[in-house]
Order: sequence, then C-alpha cells, then structure tokens
Amino acid sequence: MFNSIAPKYDFLNHFLSLGIDRIWRRKLVNRILKDSPEMVLDVATGTADLAIALAKRNSRVRITGIDISDAMIAIGENKVKTAMLHNRIDLKVASALKIPFPDNHFDAAMVAFGVRNFENLAQGLKEIYRVLMPNSVFAVLEFSMPKTWPFNLIYRFYFKTFLPWIGGLVSGNRQAYSYLPDSVVEFPQGQDFVEILKSIGFDKVDIKTQTFGVATIYIAKKSTL
Repeated sequence: MFNSIAPKYDFLNHFLSLGIDRIWRRKLVNRILKDSPEMVLDVATGTADLAIALAKRNSRVRITGIDISDAMIAIGENKVKTAMLHNRIDLKVASALKIPFPDNHFDAAMVAFGVRNFENLAQGLKEIYRVLMPNSVFAVLEFSMPKTWPFNLIYRFYFKTFLPWIGGLVSGNRQAYSYLPDSVVEFPQGQDFVEILKSIGFDKVDIKTQTFGVATIYIAKKSTL
C-alpha cells in the first residue's frame, strides 16, 4: 500500500494538512534538539521529511531512517542527495519490529505519523526502547481525533469523507486514504498511548495536542534503570 502511494505521498501530506504538518514536524525537531543528540533513529521515516528537517537544523547530528517501504526509501534517498545531506542521513529498508541495530545505540529516536502503522505496536515500541541509550528522548508525532464540539464534527466529516476521496483521486489508491482515518480512530490516543509507553519502560511522558487536537506530540524518556 505504501509503495503504491509513494510518488504522491509528500504532495498529499502537505495538501491535505494545508501545510500545517511542517509546523508540527518543526516542533518535534525543536524538542529533540533540546537534548543535543548526536545519533538519532527516525522510525517509519517514509520519504525522510523529518530526518531532513532535523539535519538542516543541526549540522552535527547524524540520522538513520528506517522504513518497510522500499519505494518510500528510494524517494527519500533522492531528497537527501538533493539536500546534500547524504553524509549525515542514512536510510535503510527495515521493520520497526526488528530494528537492525544493537542495544543502547542511539541517543534519540523519533517517529512522525508512523507509530499507528506498526503491525504490533508493543513490539515496535520495545524495539525502539531497546536501541535507545538510557535517559534518551523518544518523540512521537501522530494524528489524533479532536474532541471539542463543533470542530470535532466538522473534522470527522473531512477526515472520513473528503480526505479519502481527494487522496484516492490524486494517488490512485482510495483504499490507502480510507485506511488513514480508520487507523487514526483505532489508535490508542492521549493517556491510553501514554500508559502503553510506560508499560514498555518509558517514563516522564509529556503530551502536547496540536491544532485543536488534530495531531499530538508525545515526548518520553527511556528510564535510566
């Protein structure tokens, strides 16, 4: 599914969010950089938008991006080369459920709009926890459903009706853009996701809702124990 929508993925991300997704990514990058990491793992990197944004903000950080979609990785590699960041961003086809790195390898990890796609959420989070050094930050940017009336009703109509229609029209894969709202609704949001993170071993979890609750940023730390 992700291979099939890869050519239009970036355009639709920016178009369907009215460009606000760039602001959300910038906030995530700002938080990651507060801890001055040197080696960052970008899980479900897609076409490497988040990895590139981070590399552009800090000339010392090195980023490894992994994704199961080889088509997404191919597009990401072209973007990385165009941005002349190939010496600091390394992209690999790999699953979040089996991250090909040793324990305690990275000093930060991040994932934008990908954690809800993990085939096994707990296993993916355990793998991220495993490859992080103690006291490292883990930042997640994910879609969420607004709760405030009447915006929640307007957004639900947009998300469940307009988005699949225009996404399918542009990408040629309506199923993929019907999957998107369904996956967001089914994903454990807010405090439910916080409890899952804590059950894995993460602590000091902070939640920041974005744009009336359309997206949420979660910041967690790997325990020092």
